[in-house]
Amino acid sequence: MTPIPMLNGSAPPAATGHGFPPMRARHIHTLQVNLGKLCNQTCHHCHVDAGPSRTEIMTRETMDVVLDILRRHPDMTTVDMTGGAPEMNPHFEYFVSACRALGRTVIDRCNLTVLFVKGKTHLPEFLAAHRVDIVASLPCYLEENVDQQRGKGVFTRSLAALRQLNALGYGAEDGDLMLNLVYNPVGAHLPPDQRELEAAYKDELLSRFGIRFNRLYSITNMPINRFLDDLRAQGRHEEYLNLLITSFNPALVEHVMCRTLLSVGWDGRLYDCDFNQMLDLPVEHGLPQTIAEFDNALSARPIVVGRHCYGCTAGAGSSCGGSLS
Repeated sequence: MTPIPMLNGSAPPAATGHGFPPMRARHIHTLQVNLGKLCNQTCHHCHVDAGPSRTEIMTRETMDVVLDILRRHPDMTTVDMTGGAPEMNPHFEYFVSACRALGRTVIDRCNLTVLFVKGKTHLPEFLAAHRVDIVASLPCYLEENVDQQRGKGVFTRSLAALRQLNALGYGAEDGDLMLNLVYNPVGAHLPPDQRELEAAYKDELLSRFGIRFNRLYSITNMPINRFLDDLRAQGRHEEYLNLLITSFNPALVEHVMCRTLLSVGWDGRLYDCDFNQMLDLPVEHGLPQTIAEFDNALSARPIVVGRHCYGCTAGAGSSCGGSLS
């Protein structure tokens, strides 16, 4: 087992009694690709520290290496595109089109407001034409909470984007254009029950705004980058880590996303998950470190873990696909 690093030089809180068990990947079903840290928003909870001033962008040459790996490994059935705002990458449409031509399921993790950025307003039609699954950020169905976390006016623009997507067929109960929403808690709390929250979201968004979607994913805020800075500013960093650790659910260890996912950084470097990527914790030493060096040893690799990993196993669990339990 890779030792758990002590982030910020501190030991884990005493009295937790939990140590992470050894973990290995089972296979690689999903290749999660970070297209860059450039974003049109600056959200308080962002573990990527993305924003309009970031310059890290995946090149078309690196995308072509990823595509070559996908051609040679048909068992990688899903390409999960993240950012920043992945759509801000100038080669986004090229990459989506190429992945779909290879028969892969493509997920676009969309912040919704990017669909109103100059030069991006055609993207709803593009995404629908290529049958791209959309996972869209909407941390609440209340305007005050969304704007508090993501910026003034974001809620109104997000609703406008959702209406556009609905008009194209996204979110229809009997359709094949998947529109899933993401809930992040506002503050240092664990998400509530995902099923109950999904029902509330569906009722509120449909009755108040006429908006439909397929699934709600509740995701735990990770104490990384911007959210970590907020916790420290409030003096709640250790309190939140204690909450994650004391809420550890050992039954979820078998289901964490790193067992079936490999994360590719904007520069082609490899990580066990997007969170490790943001902490600059690459895959285990001795394994291929870049996508250009990919080999099958990565499919059964030991997972590099840290204290932040308790965020994926706290309570009902958390992953890029929502609750684990």
